[in-house]
Amino acid sequence: MKKELTILELFAGVGGFRIGLETANKNYYKTLWSNQWEPSRKAQDAFNCYDNHFPESENLNEDISTISDERFANINADMIVGGFPCQDYSVARSLSGGMGIQGKKGVLFWEIIRATKIIQPTFLLLENVDRLLKSPASQRGRDFAIMLAAFNDLGYSVEWRVINAAEYGLAQKRRRVFIFVYKNKSDFAKKVQNYSDEEIIYNDGLFARGFPIENKPYKNRFVSDIISEDIVSVSDNFSSSIFNTGIMRNGKFTSIETVPVSEKPIPLKDILQPESEVNDKYYLNEDDILKFKTLRGAKKIQRISADGHMYTFSEGSMSETDDIDKPGRTMLTSEGSKNRSTHLIKIDDKYRILTPLECEALNGFPPNWTANMPDRMRYFCMGNALVTGVIERIGKQLYAMNCE
Repeated sequence: MKKELTILELFAGVGGFRIGLETANKNYYKTLWSNQWEPSRKAQDAFNCYDNHFPESENLNEDISTISDERFANINADMIVGGFPCQDYSVARSLSGGMGIQGKKGVLFWEIIRATKIIQPTFLLLENVDRLLKSPASQRGRDFAIMLAAFNDLGYSVEWRVINAAEYGLAQKRRRVFIFVYKNKSDFAKKVQNYSDEEIIYNDGLFARGFPIENKPYKNRFVSDIISEDIVSVSDNFSSSIFNTGIMRNGKFTSIETVPVSEKPIPLKDILQPESEVNDKYYLNEDDILKFKTLRGAKKIQRISADGHMYTFSEGSMSETDDIDKPGRTMLTSEGSKNRSTHLIKIDDKYRILTPLECEALNGFPPNWTANMPDRMRYFCMGNALVTGVIERIGKQLYAMNCE
């Protein structure tokens, strides 16, 4: 076994993957390269935060599509990690009429594939919103199937699981799909090659070991199918189901809707600052309280669509405030603003929003990790970040499996 895994962190944000992996085993996981770029924004707050905390690595602040193949070729990473945007993954034949494929311009997943093709890492660990497994609405599962086909084409296997952080003892109800990719010719692949797909999903895979599940499908939702070697055919014709858990090896995939063996989550009250430390600006005045009551209340609003069609927009009511005896809801990038999704708590008959420090704690970041940027951007970065405790558990399991 290698004494360390060298890592390239793409779409690095403020370093959630790195924090989680280094917490799992700082001597084993060595992030030597990173890239972070916030398009359409002059101030690169996330990159500056990352670079400030991790000056020892080679940190790039540029659009990933502008990083040359030669630059990637000089990166000798054992693992690529990153949380990437959910976009349109559909592909077509290249205009030359050859067998090459052409993804839509600006779809960042294809940059991950480009980096993988050049660097040839042993592993990738990726994160995305869980709707990726069901997108697009017009052809559910197609986008993820294209990803599976792309990795299969490069000689990799893929294991995936939707994980809700709060269901495994953490402080936020944040549901994300985690995607573990490993090279078919690796020592790791040899260690798991004799396990059946079901054994990997239920007991012996990376996610099964770190995040236990019940030993049967939910409502008998189980599918086993073949991924076409022709990625364009997958894009045009895929019609199978993709559930919240699965494994793809050598073009065959098995996917099962699984149920977590839940652990007691951390309640919101455990990550709150003492009220004596909370700045007055986070408390609400009477006008703010009324505004939030309206935002969180039920409503039906007549709207007109872009094509002139009138429709009724409706949404149900939320509780007046968030229950601090329960884990936090999913943080969005609009956290902290006067917005329906912003957490609102009531302490000693006073209403307030969460502080940036508390939002960092919801994601498992060290205190004041994002302190060198405006509050608005601190909330934005935490709304974009992942729960580092999930990555820590994955990191511990990967290390243990590599040591076997």
